[in-house]
This record gives sequence, structure tokens and C-alpha cells, in this order.
Amino acid sequence: MDDVYSYLDAHLNEALRELQELCALPSVSAKGQAIEETAGWLVDRLRSLGLDAQVLPKPEGGHPVVYAFAAGDSTRTLLFYDHYDVQPEEPLEEWSSPPFQATLRTGRLYGRGVSDNKGNIVARLWAIRAWQQTRGRLPCSVKFCIEGDEEIGSPYMEEFVARHRDLLRADACLWEGGGVTWDGRPQLTLGVKGLLYVELAVRTLARDAHSSWGTVLPNAAWRLVWALSTIKGPDERVRIPGFYERVRPPTPEEVAAVEAMPAEEEDTLRAYGAARYVGGETGAEVRRRHIFEPTATVDGLVAGYTGPGPKTVLPAQALAKMDFRLVPDQDPEDILAKLRQHLEREGFGDIEVRYLSGVRPGRTPVTHPIVGMVRDVLAQVYGREPVVVPSMAGTGPMYPFVAELGLPVFDFGIGYPDTRIHAPDENIRLEDFLRGAKAVAALMGRFGEG
Repeated sequence: MDDVYSYLDAHLNEALRELQELCALPSVSAKGQAIEETAGWLVDRLRSLGLDAQVLPKPEGGHPVVYAFAAGDSTRTLLFYDHYDVQPEEPLEEWSSPPFQATLRTGRLYGRGVSDNKGNIVARLWAIRAWQQTRGRLPCSVKFCIEGDEEIGSPYMEEFVARHRDLLRADACLWEGGGVTWDGRPQLTLGVKGLLYVELAVRTLARDAHSSWGTVLPNAAWRLVWALSTIKGPDERVRIPGFYERVRPPTPEEVAAVEAMPAEEEDTLRAYGAARYVGGETGAEVRRRHIFEPTATVDGLVAGYTGPGPKTVLPAQALAKMDFRLVPDQDPEDILAKLRQHLEREGFGDIEVRYLSGVRPGRTPVTHPIVGMVRDVLAQVYGREPVVVPSMAGTGPMYPFVAELGLPVFDFGIGYPDTRIHAPDENIRLEDFLRGAKAVAALMGRFGEG
């Protein structure tokens, strides 16, 4: 592999320029901008590498998927799942440089999408190019499935996978993210949580009123706050009846993997400026809850006047955005029904629950044979034993790839704990980008051997 690695070393700056070009396309799926241009850019780039690439529509008007295939020396096929859409750039004032002008400084590249997920896409493209330029061929067949809706919940991805089962057929799937721990050990992640995303909306008056009417007229803000208080208690437990009834307990092997993870809880507290974890948890219990438990999160609240200075107003309407991170075997449709039933029982039938997106959780067993192979690859590239994580705490459309296609799915990549995905000053370290590309190249070589 030395020749492949040397090629990547020698062409790092060229790869970074390509990443900057891709990140200049502001493909924010929530705003529906630069979607077609970004999909076209990827098709052109994949075709320049000799892959058979095309844009495939999603059902029901979702953003298109870029699909590509190239045959290799082995009959084994490795599928890459990625996404070309990014999160909104706001708040702009908190960026140190323009979010869509990826900027290099002090060994880091800053810009929206440099880590999530365009940096991983480019690292994989350059791993392919390194094999082609040094060996003249690929050690295994490769496929790409690059969607444009991941950041808005991957609507219709299950339908897309079902419709294109034959195109997506493979032997394993490398997922879209990943990175290293605080102390530089590579992480091998084997699953994702599911998601239910909703809006809760209430209107109590035809229009806002003077706040003096608070004695006798209903306040939409208070109405929503009271409703929210029934969903989750100060003990951090979700109070929706039946919310936990389908939670699959972790296996002994999964528990052991979490207990073996490095103790980085203090690093995380410092990074976020938090004094302690909810519930006062410490050590492995923090990791256990973070990975194996579902959540209920208020993402935002809007009501009344929030501008500068005072304005005495009684809000006529209020809105909250919420997400529920789900674990196997929870189902977003089931949780949505339970949420609506709960609010009705609690006397809040006037709260409108608007479904925005739902994704089922997916996970590859820690005991799957491919886990050992990928661990060996990462240990060879990074010179350190990888950390096996049974599931990330975030979400992606992994479920149909695991459940419908029957693929072992795993995740490693170019990120690190302070990469700031979804936030201002998203960034990657150049050393992580380079090692991530080398790890993909090494995986292709090992995968082709069988």
C-alpha cells in the first residue's frame, strides 16, 4: 500500500482544492438551493474517474440521488453511502470566515460541509484515484449512493432503496461520517439512531393582544410550555406512555464495547462549556445513555415578541420544533401516534402535531465478521487500536441498507470531536483528512482480498 499512500501524500493540496470547489456549492437541502448543480458536479467528477454515474430521482419529489458504479478485480462490491446536502449556514455572524468559501488556516479547513459530508466524499474519490493512478485498477468493485436529503431527514430513502435494490446490491456499506477520538484513536461505528421530527403549534386568539389581557385571555406561549412540560420531566425521562416499551436492550457485546471506549467525558464537558451531565451521570454511564437511550429534544421555540427592548404582548400563537432520537426497535410512526394520544389525554388536544420527518434506527452487530476486518485496517493505517462504537447518537437512513439490503454497515471518516458539524466554523484537520483517505484506500484493498 505504500505507493497508494504516497500518491495521496503527494496530491493532498489538489484534493483540498477539489473539496473547496465542492464546498463552494451551497447545497442546503432545507432551502432547496444548489441541489441540481451539486449533483451535476458529482456526476462529472465520478465520470472523470471512470465510474458509470447518473442522477436518479427520488419518489415523491425528493432531491435526486447520485449513483455510480465501477468494476474492480474482485467480485466483492463495496457500497459508499454519502450525502451532498449540508446544514444551513446560520448564524452567519458566528463564522470566522465565509461558510461557503472553505478557508485553510493553522492546519484546518473551515467551511460548511468540509466534514459533513463533502470532505468524506472527496476523501473516497481520492482513494479511488490513488488506486487507479498507482495500480491501474481497483481492488474491488465500488458503488456510490449519494443523496441530497440527509440533513432534512432523508425522506423517501426507504422507498428509493426498495425501488433500486438491484443497483444497490453489494457486500458491505461504508457509511458517511466518522472520525477520531479526542486522543486520536479511530472510531469504528456500527449504527445510527432513528428520528421523529415534529412541530407543535397552538393558536389561542385570532391576533396578539395587549399583555394586560393576560388575566382573562389564553396565552399561546404558556399553553405550549404547559404541553411541553408533560412530555419530559426534570428527571430527563420521557413521560409519553409506552415510549420505552419497544426499546431493545443492548447485547452483552455492545455493553462491553461501550465500557471499553475511552473515558472522554470531561473533554466533552469542556468543549461544550457544561458543568455536568444531566442526572449527574459520570464515566461509562454517560456513554451508555448517550448511545443506547432515546431522547426528546426541544430544538426551538417561537412565540410573541423576541426583538430588542420591551413589548408587552400576549401571544396569539406559539410553535415548538422537537426531535425524538430513537433506538432499535422504536418506530417513528408509533412514537408519533403515542405523542398525539398523550397530548389528547393530558388535555392538550388543541396542540397541532405536524409531522416533518421520520427515520428508523439501524445497527450492525458488534459480532459481525466484517467488524474484525475493518478494525485491522484502521489499526494498520492509524497505528492505534480503533474504538468500536455500537451506534452513533445521531441519525441517518441506515435502516433500509441493513434491513432491506441485508448489508453490514459501518462508519469511519475524517472528523474529530471539535469538527463542529451543524455549527459555525465547521472544520477538519488536514491530517485527519489524509488518514481518512488512506483508510478508505486500505479498506478497498483488504475488501478485495475477501
